[in-house]
Amino acid sequence: MRQGIFISLEGGEGAGKSTQLRRLSDRLSQTGIKNICTREPGGTAGAEEIRNLLVRGDAARWTPKTEALLMYAARQEHVEEVIKPALARGQWVLCDRFADSSMAYQGIGHGLGIDRIAALNQWVLEGFQPDMTLILDLPVSVGLSRTEGHAVGENRFEGMDVAFHERMRQGFLSIARANPERCTVIDATTSAEVVAENIWNAVVAKTAKANPELES
Repeated sequence: MRQGIFISLEGGEGAGKSTQLRRLSDRLSQTGIKNICTREPGGTAGAEEIRNLLVRGDAARWTPKTEALLMYAARQEHVEEVIKPALARGQWVLCDRFADSSMAYQGIGHGLGIDRIAALNQWVLEGFQPDMTLILDLPVSVGLSRTEGHAVGENRFEGMDVAFHERMRQGFLSIARANPERCTVIDATTSAEVVAENIWNAVVAKTAKANPELES
């Protein structure tokens, strides 16, 4: 069986990752490509418990270092229990956030430093990474405005100051520049339909050689 493909969707608050993940999954399914959707932090029972610790409560609930360690604790379980087994079965894995979020949020946004996060990443993942990363980019003010009125719950990161979100956005863009073969930046300011089409075109361009059914 052909090895599956691992695609992560990244971006700031309000970028529309969850919506686009579902759209991409549906379109892949229509072409006959089996896929699963998952998310970080989360994806397993234990990792979802860690998620509740991370995304709920006051913005200052955790120190940046604790936040990073919790993220990678959840990621370890997620990769070993869900992502790698699905890829081995030949399924595509579509993930709402992955390790780039730790670099952008904790490493750059919180200022822990890219070297510290890179070392943690290597220790936990040992070089494992997505085959393709789609970074949904939009101005911070636009993204945060889209989250206004959301029900109180998983909004801890939304409560962090604008300067943090600006650093995080620039972090994602710097990751894209440093990894052009893996990362594609998608303009998330347009309509959901246009974003979905741009994502599809990027996925086809990246993977159609090994998956000719995508070009049909």
